[in-house]
Amino acid sequence: MRHILSKHSMSRALSVCCALTMCLGLAACGSSSSDASSSSSASTSSTASSSSSITLKEMSGVSAKGELGKKPTVTFSKPFDVQNNTYSILQKGDGETLQDGDRVCAQSIAISAINGSELDSTWTKNTPDCSMVISTSSMNSAYYNLLKGQKINTTIAFGIKDTSTSTATTSSDATTYLMVMTLVSKTKALTRAEGTTVKDIPADLPKVTLDKTGKPSLDMNGYKPGSKLVVQTLIKGTGAKVTDTQTVSANYTGWLASTGKQFDSSWDNGTATDFSLSQVISGWKQGLAGQTVGSQVLLIIPPSLGYGSEAQSSIPANSTLVFVVDILAAY
Repeated sequence: MRHILSKHSMSRALSVCCALTMCLGLAACGSSSSDASSSSSASTSSTASSSSSITLKEMSGVSAKGELGKKPTVTFSKPFDVQNNTYSILQKGDGETLQDGDRVCAQSIAISAINGSELDSTWTKNTPDCSMVISTSSMNSAYYNLLKGQKINTTIAFGIKDTSTSTATTSSDATTYLMVMTLVSKTKALTRAEGTTVKDIPADLPKVTLDKTGKPSLDMNGYKPGSKLVVQTLIKGTGAKVTDTQTVSANYTGWLASTGKQFDSSWDNGTATDFSLSQVISGWKQGLAGQTVGSQVLLIIPPSLGYGSEAQSSIPANSTLVFVVDILAAY
């Protein structure tokens, strides 16, 4: 499945969220091959190439001033010669130290290396990106080694020079820029649902069992799907409620209700998925909004809230879909 962020043009992917994940070699801007939860394709993360041979080089000539943990004022001589796989620590933070397994929220600014103009910023609407997990399985090892041990409120600039074919016709402002990232908070990243197991689940629903890692398997239990969305919480998490405009990080598996055949699983991809609820099929948006972080949810999605009469790879037209979703984070 293509990650939903890959559907946007470069002007949107100066959408700092995607640029941030790309420049760090995170899994969130990766891709794989099947279809599931997005309105035209599902959002998924393929395993980051942590073994890729990347050497980071420290760059000079960029500076920042301002209060730690706030939007910095960044200066450099223009035009600035940007190279990929370069970085500069502009401000050393004074907060907690980043450790293995931490989920980190970062505010970022994309700044043109040509003229210093601000191309995009999460600071404007105070929408930090929280897709970053300090782990060799979710980011390139070179960036892992750089970020682990940094402190909250640290600001780092990364050089990005996008020479891909897809951006060849895009202005140089949008393809040569500095991504200036400030680490603003951290939490311990969940890898599976955690909370209270829900009792008294209706007996006629499909039966879900978990292996020792938390990966679900499904017994359709003779279930005959109807025309309405079914949302059944299996584990009630203790985190914040998810809103329908947020991005959610989740582990999930999907099956066809007609056969019980699995057609997709982030568990098999080895890493969780980050996706915007505004970009997924209606059954996901309606079913996950209002749930709490840490929860595991069973969704039975009729065709009208899924793909309808359009076949999607291994999903036939007019299919009712069954998902088990672990909500690991929302931001």
